[in-house]
Amino acid sequence: MKPQINILVTLLSLALLACQPNRQADLAPADGQTHFAIAIGGQELQLQLAVNSAEQQKGLMHRDSMPEDHGMLFLFDQPAQRSFWMRNTRIPLDIGYFDASGHLLEVHKLFPYDETPVPSANDQVLIAVETNRGWYAAHGVKPGARIDMTALQTALKRRQHANSALKP
Repeated sequence: MKPQINILVTLLSLALLACQPNRQADLAPADGQTHFAIAIGGQELQLQLAVNSAEQQKGLMHRDSMPEDHGMLFLFDQPAQRSFWMRNTRIPLDIGYFDASGHLLEVHKLFPYDETPVPSANDQVLIAVETNRGWYAAHGVKPGARIDMTALQTALKRRQHANSALKP
């Protein structure tokens, strides 16, 4: 009976450890900063970073609004064709797809609650930035514009996240 109790205690201990949150997966800066000033084509945005799968899956879901000049930057591990949809997303957005050097490749409109995938035409997308609908046009940010890669690298360092696919 004693070996069975030891096995049971060991299994319960392992089960409890498995339920602990993964602290490495979402290391926010110690000061709790959630938005980072990062310019695109010289136009500054306050961007939240979605660098892990949990953040990327949640995205901007369940929000009723987003302040002007705010958005979310999605950073992936490798360049590829990307596709976004708007499940549980209430606000109209634009999405810009960027390459590993931070150059804007294309911009697409995203419609609230539309679950139709909106793919990139390019297969070299490493970064996507969602903004309020019309932000890119209103600020004259067109394909060829570039993300401030120094500001992005600084934000990633604050988040304790590295990405070897980014090009300076």
